[in-house]
Parts: sequence; C-alpha cells; structure tokens
Amino acid sequence: MINQAAELLFQYRWHLLVTAFAIYAVQKVIAYKRLSHIKGPWLAAWSNFPQNKAIFTKKAYEFYSDVNKKYGPIARIGPDAIVTSSPEVWLHVNTKPEYKRSDWYFHAARIEYRRDNIFSQTNAELHDQRRKQIAPGYSGRENLELEGDIDRRVQEFLDLIGTKYVSTEARSRAVDMAKKIQYFTMDVISAVAFGEPFGMLIEDRDIGGFIRSSEEGLRIGNAMMALGLSWLAQSPGLGKLLGPKPTDQKGFGAMMRACFDVVGDRVSKPDTGRRDMMASFIRHGVLGDDLKSEVLEQLVAGSDTTAGALRGILLYVLSHPRVQAKLQDEIDEVARSGRIPQVGEGIIPQNLAKTLPYLQAVIREGLRIWPPVLNLLPKDVPKGGDTVTLASGEKVFLPGGTYIGVATLKMHRDKELYGDDADLFRPERWFEEDKEKLAAMTKVNDLTFGHGKWQCLGKTVAQMEINKLLFELFRSFDCALARPSKPWDIGNFFGLFVINDMPIQITARV
Repeated sequence: MINQAAELLFQYRWHLLVTAFAIYAVQKVIAYKRLSHIKGPWLAAWSNFPQNKAIFTKKAYEFYSDVNKKYGPIARIGPDAIVTSSPEVWLHVNTKPEYKRSDWYFHAARIEYRRDNIFSQTNAELHDQRRKQIAPGYSGRENLELEGDIDRRVQEFLDLIGTKYVSTEARSRAVDMAKKIQYFTMDVISAVAFGEPFGMLIEDRDIGGFIRSSEEGLRIGNAMMALGLSWLAQSPGLGKLLGPKPTDQKGFGAMMRACFDVVGDRVSKPDTGRRDMMASFIRHGVLGDDLKSEVLEQLVAGSDTTAGALRGILLYVLSHPRVQAKLQDEIDEVARSGRIPQVGEGIIPQNLAKTLPYLQAVIREGLRIWPPVLNLLPKDVPKGGDTVTLASGEKVFLPGGTYIGVATLKMHRDKELYGDDADLFRPERWFEEDKEKLAAMTKVNDLTFGHGKWQCLGKTVAQMEINKLLFELFRSFDCALARPSKPWDIGNFFGLFVINDMPIQITARV
C-alpha cells in the first residue's frame, strides 16, 4: 500500500507541484490586493525580506522611519504588515479594545517556553487580569521601599565613580559609562523586586553574568527573528529543545536560572516585613511559576530600557556643552537653596526633581530624540477591518488579517509637530509658549512609555531613576566624551539598545 501511494505521488509529482505553486501564488496575490491601497517598498508587498534584512542589520528602527518618511504616515512593510508614524493612529490602535497584540509577542517576546509574562501575553482578558495584580507593586503604592532603594543605588553609583574613575590634572582616565549605568539599573531593579540588589555597583562587575547573558539572549533572539525562525522557540516539542532553559550556560537561559534561584530563595524565607515589589505581587496572588516569569521579565525589560534612556540622554547632553552648563546652573541653584541634602548626605527627592524645569526639559528631549524602545510593537487589526483618521483628515481603511506597528523614531521627530529642527537636540523646545502646541508635543512624548492598558508598568521606577541619577551625576561631576569620534558601540535587538564601550572622562565639581 505504501509503495503504491509512493508510486502515485511520483507519477503525479509535477501536477502536485504546479497545484502547490498555484495555491501559493493565489495566496500572495490575495495578500497583495488586501493592502494594495497602502504604499510601501515594492518588494514588501510580496515578501518580509526588507523588514527581516533591517532586523538582521540591527537597524530596523531606521527602516520603519525611512518607510514612513518616503511613503507617508501609514505605509506597508510586508505582505500583511503596516507601520505608522501618526500619533493619532497609534493612540487609536492602543485605545480601541478590538485591537490585540499580534502573534509576534507569542513567538518573539516570550522568554520561557510556552509561558507568558505581562509583556508577551496576547490574550486581552488574561493580560488585564495580570496587570491588575502587579500594577500596585510597580507604581509604588504598595512598594514603600521604592524611593529609598533607588536613593541607595544612586549613592553607590556616585561612590563608585568618585573613588575609582575621577580624572585630575595629573592623570586622566575614562570610565565605560555604558557598563556602570547598566550596573545601576540592574541593582535598582533587583533591589525593588527582590529586596536585595545584586551588588554590581559595590563589586564593580557583572555579578552572575546577568548583563552578558541578557545581551547574548537579545542577539540570539534577534537573529532568529531576522531569519523568520523565532516561531521555532515556541513550537511544540522542538521549541522546548531550542528555547532558553535554566540549564543553559549562557544567554537568557543562564539569566533565567539565576533569577529563579533568587526568587525561590526569597519565597522560602519567612516574611521579612519589607513592602517591596515581590511582596506586592505575592499579596495579589502572583505565585509559583507566574511569579518567576514576572520577575524575569522585570530584569530583562526594566533594566535594559532605563539604561538605554540614561545613556541616550547622557550622550546628547555631553554633545551639547551649552545644555550641560545650563543644566548644572539649575542644579547648583537648587543645591544653594538648601532644599536638598548636601552631597554625600542624601539624594534629591523625586517630588522636587519633577519640578525642575530644565532637568525635565532635558529628559523629555532626550527621550524624544533617542527613544529607548524602538520595537514595532505590532497589534492585529480587528477581523472586520477598521478605518483610521490621519491628522490631515484623510481616512485610511485597515483590512482585517493584517497587523500595524509604530515607527517610533519618525513619530518623535515629526517636523510638523516639533519644527524644522526636530532632528536636533534642543531642550528649550519644551518651553513653547503656545499652550496648545506644547500640549500636543507632550501628549506624543508621553507615548515613549506606551498608552492605555499597554502603558509601561515600570514608568514610575524609570522616571525616578532617570531624575535622580542625572541630577546627582551633574551635581557632583563634570563629564566629557573621551572619544567623541566614536562615543559608543551600539546595536538594536528586539527594539532594545545594546550599548557598550562608552568612555566618559569625569572630573569632580565638589
């Protein structure tokens, strides 16, 4: 029987091949026609190759931005993929409940095999339920240790720089600020989550290889996504072998093992009385493997994104001496007023830092010109399709069966909104006298942290880290780029920046 079937297949092999090709061609034509009214690169209408190539070269964010620049605020980037730089459209997508996270989150954003965290969850009901459970811990309402934990990490950062990396007239030295900032964000997120920092700032090293493991995991995952193979990590059977595992010696697997060990150790201990993030999660019913998954996601997303923001803001400030001088003038004025503790005696309170106009303008402008997350963040268009409206009033129909993502860099450098100098770093734009224009700029700038139910839960923690570290760094030190011709080594993986080798020359101010 088997031999007869084989003979039959061989006899009609060409018929089968032609039929298969015909079905493939018809599917391609249908996909092409579905989005034929939306312009984009010619090849993107038939293949994902242009987007995958951009992902492979670690510059997908530039590809998305360039496509919207050339073809308009809504453009095609794949047979069933759209990208938009319109804040109006993106707000609509993130507000209308019929839109859901695309399968990209299932295939590429999961860290563990067949287990979701708050970022990878595509089921809207399960996502909303988990968000309610963990939001109080992130916000600080139930994490009473939050500001104190961050203050201690800021002081440890200042002590590390001040004792080991300060230049003098007799001797200059450079510090790799990319690494020190990552030590800071990793120690912060571990302290607010576990109750104890990893101790990277104290030891001045990547304890446990967490940072190396995270970077390796991002590089591997990005390569798989560029090759169109990211789905393999979640495929039945095979995915369990290919995906990261706690038994791995490197990549996300190694980080997973270390994280799970820390969580297990914390859970096994009697209640310490700490009101931190993990205690809040447990109190709201996030237990067992779910607890491990959420804490792991914290470490990966919470550390890398905030570190990317701090490095970007720092680079632009140091590239503009006028801005650094003006920022330090504001900082010095606050210090002279007696409203904050003396250097070495305490850190600026968050409620005061938020009121400093130039510091806030510098932060907003830094996040605008160099957003720390540049992922497409794709959402599925509702089955029946949807009609969106551009700022110009033009209406565009988005057919069901497609997904839409955001060109973040283009959106935050929109010349119609921010002016002809939108590609340049100018904090003073945030003192715009036209209140309506300022409100529009602020609304778009706030999209850096997402919107609605997809808004970043770590926003409060990140803002506190950025405010405090920038203020205290420029209060105590003068900083300069030690290698202006190549300020850092940078790549973008999964929309996150992996930055190394950022030499900064530090001199003491006080």
